[in-house]
Amino acid sequence: MSAARSGTLCFVESPVQLLNVLEWAHLAESTDTTDRITLVVLSPTDPMTRGQLRRMAELARDEGHTVRWEEARGGATAPFRTIGGLAGALRKAARIVIGDPFSRYVQLLLTITRAAELVVVDDGTATMEFVSQLARGERLVRWHRRGGRPGPRDVVFAPVSAAARRRLTPDGTRRTVEVFSAMPIDSVPDGVRVTRNDFTWTRARFGPPRMTKGSDLVGTSLVETGVVDPDRYLEAVRALARAHGATRYFAHRRESSDKLHRLAVETGLEIVRPDLPLELIARRGPIGRTILSFPSTVVHTLPLALVGTEVRVAVCDIDPAWLTENASPRAQGFLSGVTGTARDVHRLASVAPAM
Repeated sequence: MSAARSGTLCFVESPVQLLNVLEWAHLAESTDTTDRITLVVLSPTDPMTRGQLRRMAELARDEGHTVRWEEARGGATAPFRTIGGLAGALRKAARIVIGDPFSRYVQLLLTITRAAELVVVDDGTATMEFVSQLARGERLVRWHRRGGRPGPRDVVFAPVSAAARRRLTPDGTRRTVEVFSAMPIDSVPDGVRVTRNDFTWTRARFGPPRMTKGSDLVGTSLVETGVVDPDRYLEAVRALARAHGATRYFAHRRESSDKLHRLAVETGLEIVRPDLPLELIARRGPIGRTILSFPSTVVHTLPLALVGTEVRVAVCDIDPAWLTENASPRAQGFLSGVTGTARDVHRLASVAPAM
C-alpha cells in the first residue's frame, strides 16, 4: 500500500504567480486548511523576471515557506533533470498549486501528480480565459495567440495538454479544483470552487503608501506579444502622459530594452524597472495619486491592493487602430472585456495620439 500523500507543492514561473501563492497561503493558513508548503520556482531565462522572482522568493522564505529554485530552462537537458528531480515530490503531494495552466512545463508536471486537490492561482488576465475555456471544454490556448490551425509543436504536445486539461477538470469524487483569483469570473465549470483574492497579505505587510502629486503610467507587453503596433503604442503613451501629467513609467518585466529606451527619449518619462510586482511597489510607495494603465491585470488588482488609500486607478482602452495585422481576432474583444469588468477604476476616453 502506498504512503498517504501529504504537503502542498506549488509551481510558479513569474513574480505575480508567486505573489498570488503567498496570498492563497495566507488565506489558507487563516482558515487552517493547509499544511507544509514547498514553493518550486521554475525559473525563466530573462534577467528582469529572474530578479523579481528572487526578491519574491526572499519574501516567501520570510513567511516560513520552503523555496526550491529550479534552473528549469538552463539548457537542452534542464527540463529532464527538473522533472526527474521533482517526480518523487509530485507523487507524494496531497495538494498541487499552479500559477499558469497554459504552461507546457506545468501541463507536463500535472500528468505525473495524483494529488486529490488542485489549486490554480492568478496569472493575470489569463485566468479569465483559462476558466472560460475549461467551462467550454476547449483546448487551452493563450488569448493573444493568432487563430487558425495548431502548429507542429502544438500537435506533438496535444496529448499532454489534453491530459492536463482532464486533470484540471473536477471528477466529483476523487479530485477537487479551486481557482484563487482577483479577476472577474462568470462562467465556472461544475465542481470548480472559486475563492476571492483580495490581497489581504499584501495590505497587511506593506503600506499604506506615501503619495506623490503627479501621475504614474503602467507599461504593458502588448507590443512584445505582437498585439499592438509599437509606433501606435509610443504615440498613445506620449498623449496619455501629456494629458494627465505623468512623469514615471513603470515598465512591464517583458518590455524590451530598445522599446523602453525609445519611450524615455521620445516622451521624457522616467523609466522605472520594478524589482517586485506592481501591487507591492504601489502599496509600498511612493506612488502617484493617479495610476494610468492600458487594459491589463493591474486594473483589477491595484484597486484591491490600494483599498483605504486615495490612489485612483484609471484605464485607457486600446483603440482597434493600434492592433497589428497579426493580432488574434479575439484580441479586441478580450481587451475590452478586461476593461469593462474592472471594478473601482476610472474609464478614460481613448487618447488621441500626437502625430
